[in-house]
Amino acid sequence: MDSSGTGFVRNIDRRLLLRGALGVGVAAAVALPARRLLSPATVTEPLTVGGLAVTCNLTLPIACAANEAAKPFGTRDAAQLAFGFSRYSGWPELKESLMSGDLQAAYMLAPLVMDLADKQVPVKIVSIGHRSGAVIMVHTDSPYRRFRDLAGKRIAIPSRFAVDFLFLRKMLANEGMTPQDVEIVEMAPADMPAALYVKGVDAYCTGEPFGAAAQSAGYARVLRMTRDEWPRYMCCVLTVREELIQANRPLVQNLVNYVLAAGAWLDGQRQNRDKAVEIAAKPRFFNQDPEILRFVMDRPSDRVTYGDLRIIPREFEELMQLAVEAGALSRPVPYANYVDESFARAARPASIAL
Repeated sequence: MDSSGTGFVRNIDRRLLLRGALGVGVAAAVALPARRLLSPATVTEPLTVGGLAVTCNLTLPIACAANEAAKPFGTRDAAQLAFGFSRYSGWPELKESLMSGDLQAAYMLAPLVMDLADKQVPVKIVSIGHRSGAVIMVHTDSPYRRFRDLAGKRIAIPSRFAVDFLFLRKMLANEGMTPQDVEIVEMAPADMPAALYVKGVDAYCTGEPFGAAAQSAGYARVLRMTRDEWPRYMCCVLTVREELIQANRPLVQNLVNYVLAAGAWLDGQRQNRDKAVEIAAKPRFFNQDPEILRFVMDRPSDRVTYGDLRIIPREFEELMQLAVEAGALSRPVPYANYVDESFARAARPASIAL
């Protein structure tokens, strides 16, 4: 039985467990040493923004590359507003870095940010990173054609804090099923394609490019996509520590401006996605096979979208309620505790000249 008490999540990869998400280290995360705080007068190094090599985070490397290319205010001012990408291998490591203050900004799972905020960790969501982009994959030679065919089968999810899990729960509810009607296991997304290949699992539900990796290799097919079942789906959100907001609002505003502009640019023209693949595949960003990223961008083109990154309170409210029902959150969390809309409202188009 999992620690949430939901009684149906069995742990396969303990690296992916969030181990209650908080607990030890929360107090330290709330009160950071002063030396970690940024101020406009002292910033000389680019702000590091953590993220995973997943296409739900694609707006981040594009924003970083565009901001770096622009340098619009000369060397000193550009340094005050600069930010760069740091690749992480998993959500637990990213969460710990954000909690400790080693990271001041990161793309995070939205329910995880809600939980951190509820535990008094000073973080705020300042932008959405994408829409859609999750898939449920099955083996090509499996008989499963309808979602209901997965009754009694083993399905892998990244973690109970992942919105992929909420997507799976939505699909179960739509079919009049419950989580007890399937066997749910937690597993690192990177391990899911291989697990499906050897039939260690019957299906997996996760974000891209881990569905595309197996599909493009020819041994998996899509059973369901969020583009069809939950088009307004959002998983990864730009999150910053409140100390950064208080110390350097212009830097946070510049970051949000570029993230929103990157989203519009990605969905603006077909050739922009080709350029995005070229940039994101580089070792300094995702360090991935560009053909797999291109598969995600093209098969189909709205497999994951970026053009509508509006912060809509009722969508966060729905997500929060789903997370409570799933046991990912212990209680409802007020919207104002985890979202700061001011940067999105004040956003101005940034130049994406790539």
